[in-house]
Amino acid sequence: MVIVFALGLSVAASSQKVVVGAHGRVGGHFYYRPYTSVVIGAYAPFYYHPFWYGYYGYPAYNNYYYRPTKLDLEIADIKNDYAEKIWSARQDKTLSGKERRQEVRELKHERDRAIINAERNYYKQ
Repeated sequence: MVIVFALGLSVAASSQKVVVGAHGRVGGHFYYRPYTSVVIGAYAPFYYHPFWYGYYGYPAYNNYYYRPTKLDLEIADIKNDYAEKIWSARQDKTLSGKERRQEVRELKHERDRAIINAERNYYKQ
């Protein structure tokens, strides 16, 4: 009932007739008529969890924390090192823009190769 009332009200408001003279003037003054738009939406809780306890999830799973492996730590170190090198390469104003982009590309390829080598060495052991 509320939706039908709101829809009727918005249609009635948008169908008001305004007498506008030539060049958008009314009585010697410019007239601005705002556009009316109707938006209909609904809230549907698709992911309803009856026992949801906020951001941290279910209480039974709060006691278990993820402990990173040596490989995860090594990859994070490699990414941090190369992020610093890439940042310094981008900030190096002694090189031209083309040379800077080339150096950044090379550093990214080196980073990817270092990560692949770390994974190989981890799984070989």
